Amino acid sequence: MQEIAAFDTLDGLYDCAWSEANEHVVVSASGDGSVRAYDLTAPPPANPVRLFAEHTHEVHSVNWSPLRRDCFVTTSWDDSVKVWAMEAPHSIRTFQEHSYCVYSSAWCPTDPEVFVTASGDCTCKIFDMRKPTSSMTLRPHDFEVLCVDWNKYDDHVIATGSVDKSVRLWDLRQPRLPLGILPPHEYAVRKVLFSPFQPGLLASCSYDMTVALWDTTRPAAGPLQRWGHHTEFAVGLDWSSLAEGVLASTGWDGMTYVWDAVGGNPGQTPRRWAM
Repeated sequence: MQEIAAFDTLDGLYDCAWSEANEHVVVSASGDGSVRAYDLTAPPPANPVRLFAEHTHEVHSVNWSPLRRDCFVTTSWDDSVKVWAMEAPHSIRTFQEHSYCVYSSAWCPTDPEVFVTASGDCTCKIFDMRKPTSSMTLRPHDFEVLCVDWNKYDDHVIATGSVDKSVRLWDLRQPRLPLGILPPHEYAVRKVLFSPFQPGLLASCSYDMTVALWDTTRPAAGPLQRWGHHTEFAVGLDWSSLAEGVLASTGWDGMTYVWDAVGGNPGQTPRRWAM
């Protein structure tokens, strides 16, 4: 793995996302409340090519829409959720319904106007950009909800992860009881992510320094695999959208690990890079 570009920032970054409309553009979420867009083809003095500065506290996540492709959503510790377009001078939508930090979001896999958010107020909310307010509020845990993801093959199913150490599955048509509860991590769950290739496959990472792989059709069976390669909190996770089964994780140990989570040997050592 070789570095192809680097950009200095004035504060720590919590998240980043590639543009779905331009393969050379990446946006970052910063601790100073700003969102910046960088173009890998632009000369260094031209970057960042856009600066979005409406959030008043840390921006915790940024998530580009895979269906609309022209916009992305940010969630912040100022309790707000904002939707942006690269060419718009200001955010195109702002939702201020959460009562505490908003940690993450996920776009609906079938409707380009709909996304879900996860918040420290113990709720998830579903927003439709065609409507002025949220269309559903779900209380999936009795503690802060740190992460949420939407099943790419079933738009009725989401997964949530919480400070309570659990990962829970929900059918949005019957949200009173969880569809399933996975055996808990030892500490808070930082991220959950459904596979883009296999409907029932879910990955999670946790402050217990592990990454786990689950079959959501058998929630009580325990993890298919669990890796303990990080030496500090495991906080980042992503599936490759092009190579089936390839998974990457990042942690507070400054490491990025990449491996074949599905086709490889269960005991394999992931490829590692100090970033």
